[in-house]
Amino acid sequence: MAILFASLFIAGCAVPTRASISNQSEVSLWRGRLAVRVESDQPQSFTAGFELTGNAQAGELTLFTPLGSTAAALSWSSQTALMRSNGDVRYFDSLNALIKQAVGTEIPVVALFAWLAGDNMNVAGWSADLSQQANGRITARRTQPAPLAEIRLVIEK
Repeated sequence: MAILFASLFIAGCAVPTRASISNQSEVSLWRGRLAVRVESDQPQSFTAGFELTGNAQAGELTLFTPLGSTAAALSWSSQTALMRSNGDVRYFDSLNALIKQAVGTEIPVVALFAWLAGDNMNVAGWSADLSQQANGRITARRTQPAPLAEIRLVIEK
């Protein structure tokens, strides 16, 4: 997990596009690089390529290694939250627990989808910088609760 976490922090990319799914409705699709840094007693950082579809209620997040292979595939719905990695499948009680396991800290998933859509949603303890979103860059920082954390996304164009 430390190698996966370390390989995901350096940069982040995502471009909103529309993809048609089997019921012909449109879903959001973002691709790019994701970086997460946590300033704990033992600082952690995580960097990966990613592809994200869906929304906070149901979606999929695939994390890629620097060489382009799949490091982990996360999926969630109102009934389940799971992670597939190295042939193993792990189930989680919630999307928050799944995300924390995958990237090393809790992330406000509803706000993350809003930030990707250009909505600077307020979340207690978090501040998002969308000033560079037109250039494909989003940064969000958590100051409360400790430890401090930062998420950076670089969106593919």
